[in-house]
Amino acid sequence: MSDSKKNAPKRRFEEFSNANAWEQRELGEVVQITMGQSPNGTNYTENPNDYILVQGNADMKNGQVVPRIWTKQITKTAAIGDIILSVRAPVGDVGKTNYNVVLGRGVAGIKGDEFIYQVLFKMRLENYWAKYSTGSTFESINSNDLKEAKMFVPKELEKKEIGIFFKQLDNTIALHQRKLEKIKALKTAYLSEMFPAEGESKPKRRFAGFTDDWEQRKLGDLMNITSVKRIHKSDWTDKGVRFLRARDIVSASKGKNPSEYLYISKKLYDEHSKISGKVGVGDLLVTGVGSIGIPMLIKHEEPLYFKDGNIIWFQNKKNIDGGFFYYSFISYSIQKFIRDSAGIGTVGTYTIDSGGKTPIYLPNKKEQQKIGTFFQQLDDTIALHQRKLQKLQNIKKAYLNEMFI
Repeated sequence: MSDSKKNAPKRRFEEFSNANAWEQRELGEVVQITMGQSPNGTNYTENPNDYILVQGNADMKNGQVVPRIWTKQITKTAAIGDIILSVRAPVGDVGKTNYNVVLGRGVAGIKGDEFIYQVLFKMRLENYWAKYSTGSTFESINSNDLKEAKMFVPKELEKKEIGIFFKQLDNTIALHQRKLEKIKALKTAYLSEMFPAEGESKPKRRFAGFTDDWEQRKLGDLMNITSVKRIHKSDWTDKGVRFLRARDIVSASKGKNPSEYLYISKKLYDEHSKISGKVGVGDLLVTGVGSIGIPMLIKHEEPLYFKDGNIIWFQNKKNIDGGFFYYSFISYSIQKFIRDSAGIGTVGTYTIDSGGKTPIYLPNKKEQQKIGTFFQQLDDTIALHQRKLQKLQNIKKAYLNEMFI
């Protein structure tokens, strides 16, 4: 294979299909790199007229620097449009700055174009920096390893065209990201307005035709709250009836799949269900350890079992509209009660006893159904935008793999 084919990406713009091979270069040869140096802590300030201090990837979100801390002491700096690379754990996160900033010890400033930014972004996706990371207590990249990082670079015109292409793609991704964040913020606002505030008997915002006070009850007075007969790790199988852990409910609440799916045999499920009962449509499963108070609404009849002690089972039996029950649980008042009752130990817990004491405000069934349907439609819209965003991000990954070496 000729070098012109070997050192070329799989996909190129048509006008460069027969162009020269890309050249292997070191990062320090093609860009100016400034390693960060944190100012003295006594010089930190809350005055946004002073310099923004960038200390690490905690100061970056969706590829942009987020203002967080300011300083009066100017040590090492980067200018508007410069690339910011995290050089301390977790290493390799990359973004751009829309501000003149002071570089903290955890980052490096890079004066590079759009092509270089995308190369560094690809490196992060491929965990490129892991092999260079040093440090016993946390990972870090030293100056020499950063400067000597290898990459392939085309001629200036092709480099510029690639940069323009990915900049447009990133702008589209950012647009969908903003739409998603806007809808999520709207949901948060509606949750605060469509459920009564603490001490109130009516919400601020209601559907037309509903004026009655909401009734405050304790969940233990409305339904049985319990758990199930214990399942041991040795009982797990790779097929059968789905077995849920608290972490699986947390993953589902974030729209993610669990790291692994667990099951128990149908025979064991039938035996245990004769003792514990079966989870039904409209019931709520709520995490009691770790990330406590995260609910999962049961929407389907499929057999399901879960880890005792870690998950609390609210046997609703349709006493409350399922959708309304779920969204009540993530509203401010119930989540505040869970936090307040969790205790002050190192690991907070939400128990069956606390579940029974959990207060809930209830309108009539018709208003419950309208509220549940409204928020479900809002969540469906959020899920749609998340899928669109994920699709665009996957498209970008595919292009990065094909248009770079």
